[in-house]
Amino acid sequence: MSITTTKLTEKLSVAGQISVDDLAEIAAAGYQSIICNRPDHEGGASQPASAQLEQAAHALKINFVYLPIEIGKVSIEKSETFNKLLAELPGPVLAFCNTGNRAKALYELTKQQTEKPEPEKPERTEESVTAACSWTEEAPETIPVLHATEDKSLAVTAACNWGNAFDIVVVGGGAAGIGVTASLLHRRPSLRIAIIEPSDKHYYQPAWTLVGGGAYDIAQTVRNTADVIPPKAEWIPAAASDFDPDNNLVHLADGRTIGYRQLIVCPGIRLAWEKIEGIQQTLGKNGVTSNYQFELAPYTWTLTKNLKSGKALFTQPPMPIKCAGAPQKAMYLSCDYWLHQRVLDNIEVEFHNAGAVLFGVADFVPSLMEYVKRYHAKLAFNSNLVKVDGANKIATFEIKDSEGKVSRVEKPFDLLHVTPPQVAPAFLSNSPLADASGFCEVNPKTLQHVRYPNIFSLGDACSSPNAKTAAAARKQIVIVAENLLAAKEGRQLPDIYDGYGACPLTVENGKVILAEFGFGGKLLPTFPLDPTVPRRFNWLLKVKVFPWLYWNGMLKGREWLTRSTGVS
Repeated sequence: MSITTTKLTEKLSVAGQISVDDLAEIAAAGYQSIICNRPDHEGGASQPASAQLEQAAHALKINFVYLPIEIGKVSIEKSETFNKLLAELPGPVLAFCNTGNRAKALYELTKQQTEKPEPEKPERTEESVTAACSWTEEAPETIPVLHATEDKSLAVTAACNWGNAFDIVVVGGGAAGIGVTASLLHRRPSLRIAIIEPSDKHYYQPAWTLVGGGAYDIAQTVRNTADVIPPKAEWIPAAASDFDPDNNLVHLADGRTIGYRQLIVCPGIRLAWEKIEGIQQTLGKNGVTSNYQFELAPYTWTLTKNLKSGKALFTQPPMPIKCAGAPQKAMYLSCDYWLHQRVLDNIEVEFHNAGAVLFGVADFVPSLMEYVKRYHAKLAFNSNLVKVDGANKIATFEIKDSEGKVSRVEKPFDLLHVTPPQVAPAFLSNSPLADASGFCEVNPKTLQHVRYPNIFSLGDACSSPNAKTAAAARKQIVIVAENLLAAKEGRQLPDIYDGYGACPLTVENGKVILAEFGFGGKLLPTFPLDPTVPRRFNWLLKVKVFPWLYWNGMLKGREWLTRSTGVS
């Protein structure tokens, strides 16, 4: 047979993932029944659905039973069901999961329940816990039946015994998590990598500003997570709830525990809407919108098209935020539309920035100011949105003067585009991995954790002081992939991150200032052109090239134009 099977008894054998094409061989080998122990969609698009396998199996007169066993979850009820199936199904029986380990472990649990209880085991030591996690590809020969306990050593053993002590666990299935997983698997296809990601949708967020400006279709910014998970990776569709780096464990919100040898932390950044009083009750209505949410970006375009006169407010909260240029990009695209519709003179535009400057890299400010003047926009610095009364269309700002005194000012509006405050996810900020600001504390040059050398971080959740953009993650992927494998193999970390980030500033429909820069605001242009000049070429990159590169390059592990300069 083309698939590898392991015979456990005269009646039962186990195997890794099977395909529809394997079923003819399985039937020819004499198997009468198949038990599927792998949950649907765990392996992404490369994994055939159990219903598809069942239909094909029945056509070959093979019994098929779907008994999914989630990674990390020990269930006596499932083992009892498995035992009953073994007794009732005609044999031989083939049980399978991704590697065969869970099917084998389930059999071991079943066997132990039918045998006499073992004598009381000696107290577990740290050494015994470490030994329990020392295996890689094969499951242990015997699987202890574990009951609810507060004993961490048992939790570690449970994580290992159930085939979920992965070589690498990636927390977060966004751009950074999918991209770094794909790159690692290109380098080392044999790595066993799990991605912990609760969302069943994956978004290309950089295009949402274009959606809000009427220049992009929102439907083109979303795909099923199962379709973008690298084929050789395990997808665990659950939320992380806690880190236990001393025991190499990630705890999940559903009670499961996942073990790892190396960990990559990239869960992104959280939109902290709760920091603005009243905003959650009025988002998506009363003229209140935000390009920072998938379902709201089309509403921005609706408001822009319908506004003929009145007051339009655009806000930017304190740093850090995703893509620091996005708040003003929303203003520029709306203003450009109003200018071409000859209604801009009837609209009062204000940009309220909680910071003290228009853009953090001074080289780009003069070009941006030309557009601020073109659109007659008023700039209000040190002005932070703190409250929204949607029904009465009143926005309240806290404004800090030159002496540091804070006062509150109410502003009426007809359109309010809000950029929400943003923070690290709570399960990260409350963990031993976080720095004082709540982000994963890394060496900004190597992206390795400063206290736990088997942990790396990238993307919006890491503490590196670079711009939080997809372009930054694209460069960080290579740094983490190379340095993590060097750490795994005991080599010196070879790559240095230069802080590269990019912000394509859409200053009008058809022109973009392609701001590329590194640590300290150093300009790092990809092309031999003046990066401060708005260009049609950059617009084509933003609208056509970058989305294609994202879906077909970055998420596939293709590292085009990603090498760091190596200059810190």
